[in-house]
Amino acid sequence: MKFGTSGLRGLSVDLKGRASALYATAFGRYLLDSGRACSGDTILIGRDFRDSSPKIAANCADALDQLGFDVLDCGTVPTPALALYGLRRNAACLMITGSHIPADRNGIKFYRPDGEINKADEAAITAAAAELNRAGFALETRRVKPRDQSAECRALFLDRNRHVLAQYGLVGLKIGVYQHSTVARDLLVDLLIHFGADVIPFGRSETFIPVDTEAVSAETILKFQAEASRHRLDSIVSADGDGDRPLITNEIGTPLRGDLLGLIAGDFLGAKVVVTPVTSNSGIEAAGHFTVLRTRVGSPFVIAGMQEVLATGENGVAGFEANGGLLTASDFAVNGHALRALPTRDCFLPILATLSLAASRKQPLSAIAASYHLPFASADKLENFPVETSSRLMAYLRASSDNLSAFLQPIGDVGTVNDIDGLRVKLKDRRVIHFRPSGNAPEMRCYVEADTETAAIDLLHTGLDRIRWWAKVN
Repeated sequence: MKFGTSGLRGLSVDLKGRASALYATAFGRYLLDSGRACSGDTILIGRDFRDSSPKIAANCADALDQLGFDVLDCGTVPTPALALYGLRRNAACLMITGSHIPADRNGIKFYRPDGEINKADEAAITAAAAELNRAGFALETRRVKPRDQSAECRALFLDRNRHVLAQYGLVGLKIGVYQHSTVARDLLVDLLIHFGADVIPFGRSETFIPVDTEAVSAETILKFQAEASRHRLDSIVSADGDGDRPLITNEIGTPLRGDLLGLIAGDFLGAKVVVTPVTSNSGIEAAGHFTVLRTRVGSPFVIAGMQEVLATGENGVAGFEANGGLLTASDFAVNGHALRALPTRDCFLPILATLSLAASRKQPLSAIAASYHLPFASADKLENFPVETSSRLMAYLRASSDNLSAFLQPIGDVGTVNDIDGLRVKLKDRRVIHFRPSGNAPEMRCYVEADTETAAIDLLHTGLDRIRWWAKVN
């Protein structure tokens, strides 16, 4: 088991057993020992649609019940809906999800009563789990049946989002909803219909489909393009498995970059400061109407950055990741209503903000995207790439400037290097290439920027080829 960029991750077969109860117990004890919760307090559990998630949720419920918590079941709900309900009830939460990674893996996202855990919390939970393990922790099956709070959790989240736009704010738009196996699938349809859009749901699956909004597969894009042409859609929307990363296409079915969605959402909110990782597009500083603070990749780092800004007395603080998931550290006034802070990734507000812009401008999303004049960016990953190999590669590239230059020699000359998270290299011809091992899966990611789409795609393919070559010869 390992904490990555957002939550604990591991093999589904392991989490269905002792490991999930071990970490749930460690989390519960951490809450009790730190004074963040007391025996008898409410704790909420939600889950995604993976086959392994119900069993893992049951193990966690048994473990937390044994510690004296009042466990409530929120069912299959988006992570931001669970987090919002937890904040409303001042209750800790566990979301059983592996997000966008394949179904043979799963995970747990932990929330304190005041919001998402941070890196210090992760370290404390890891230490507590290690101590329990040394003491011979055993899985105890109690078969507790938590009270069902799924309807209340969904209703609160739906009510929040129903006030984001005017009631008929999306009239005139024809939107496809790629439902696959995301827990956001029905709420997305309900909301878009509420705002007056003509909605075409498709692709619903009872088998879990991993959708990575930062690296949408070619097969999925072809499916989008076919649906967009068939139904003459203005856009297709979707989300990852747990509904905290948005996916929006333009009118021909081509996905828009997540950081563009975050940029649009930041402007929609009227944010004064936006916190975003180093992997987000380098043109955001010039394109947005806000100050930008850069961080490492992962919601804990974005949240920490937002808290730093709040500590200076600033308000109007939001954040987003390169995957488009939006976080709000401040309350915002939106459409005449107070939108309370929700400092965890959310896919719904970026989707609504982007579609609202298309409706109000009466422009296709391809034209709206082009109007921001961002550098062309692309990203992809090598799956099932051993963690040991990615660690050796990064160590080699960091060891000396000569190593880095030799590795990049077929691509271009090194200009400047940013080592905040992975290695982000700005070449002397102003192209950008960024190598970064995934924080929660055996994957090696590559992000690029260039002046044209063709140049960006060529740079991405060349970068991935260099990684494959190095792994083969080393």
